[in-house]
Amino acid sequence: MATSELPGKSSFKRKKLIIVVVLSVSSVALLLSAVAYACRNNNKGRGYWTNPLDRDDQVENLDELPFFSLNKIIKATANFHIDNKIGEGGFGPVYKGVLKNGEVIAVKRLSETSQQGPDEFKNEVMCIAKLQHRNLVKLLGYCIDGNEKILIYEYMDNKSLDSFLFDETTSSVLDWGQRFHIIHGIARGILYLHQDSRLQIIHRDLKAANILLDSEMNPKISDFGLARKFVGLDAMAKTRNVVGTYGYISPEYAVHGHISVKSDVFSFGVIVLEIVSGRKNRGFSQEGHSDNLLGHAWRLYKEDKSIELINASLLSSCVVSQVLRSIHVGLLCVQQHAEDRPTMSSVVSMFVSEVMLPPPKQPAFFTEESCRELEFGSSSNEYMITLLYAR
Repeated sequence: MATSELPGKSSFKRKKLIIVVVLSVSSVALLLSAVAYACRNNNKGRGYWTNPLDRDDQVENLDELPFFSLNKIIKATANFHIDNKIGEGGFGPVYKGVLKNGEVIAVKRLSETSQQGPDEFKNEVMCIAKLQHRNLVKLLGYCIDGNEKILIYEYMDNKSLDSFLFDETTSSVLDWGQRFHIIHGIARGILYLHQDSRLQIIHRDLKAANILLDSEMNPKISDFGLARKFVGLDAMAKTRNVVGTYGYISPEYAVHGHISVKSDVFSFGVIVLEIVSGRKNRGFSQEGHSDNLLGHAWRLYKEDKSIELINASLLSSCVVSQVLRSIHVGLLCVQQHAEDRPTMSSVVSMFVSEVMLPPPKQPAFFTEESCRELEFGSSSNEYMITLLYAR
């Protein structure tokens, strides 16, 4: 072979370079695949959504919470035994559990049939993980394992406020002093959500069933699945999907989809009147008229008979001035127009001072007929209720 036909040095170097590049790219590709596989396994159940949400975005704030393995929760609840079930809401069932170290917990398990549940789960984690207040229930951790999505809370020995208020056998357990203490605690908790927390939150589903009581009857606001963040106390949002509970929803939210901090103020006012009377706003009946609880309280106020609203079991323990002031504040909170209602900072001041209170105006939805018209009203109005959960 002629010397001119032999491969030169430049050709040899070029082939060598090609081989090195191919091997390097292959190695990098294998390394990236291995890293991706490891990350996917490491994050399984650690903050990534799977079905039924059908999306892969990471849930914010999960890194701030302890992770509980599904096996640990199964052992704590005896495999979600029916005897450990302590309640159920729109999110799903809630179970009592006991950890290996003896700590008692409340396990909130997303129901497979819940349509709103997955979004509530994400919303609750994003909201409450960053909230710390003595009158808010504490979120201890979470578990995501396949389709299982679970939140773990501190256990409340005395369950929810409604189990005492509206049960004839247990209503006498709460004397007036305890009820007044509960009213104060709820007010402080809402004030924290609206003004003092890092997030500023409108709860949107305040009701007696979502006020939990610890062993010393201290109230703690729970269930933040429908909560919504906002900026500025005067901020108002508009939505076509109205969610909440009949009897506690403000008129501007129910009819027009307008939501603000005054929506929570309205719900608080309903709770106050329920605490004083021991009777539910919805389904309320009184001989001689068709008013609901709000209308009945308004009627008695105008006739200067507000003290007659108090539950009979409280007569021996009540402080009349505190009862009358509570009713008055409750009526200020449930006024028809949002701009007439006080802010929660004003409400707290009204309870801790002797300042003279302005006269309340007519409350919203003060008859059962007005509530039924709301519930079964036409959806032809642009902002009429399109979706409302009777939770």
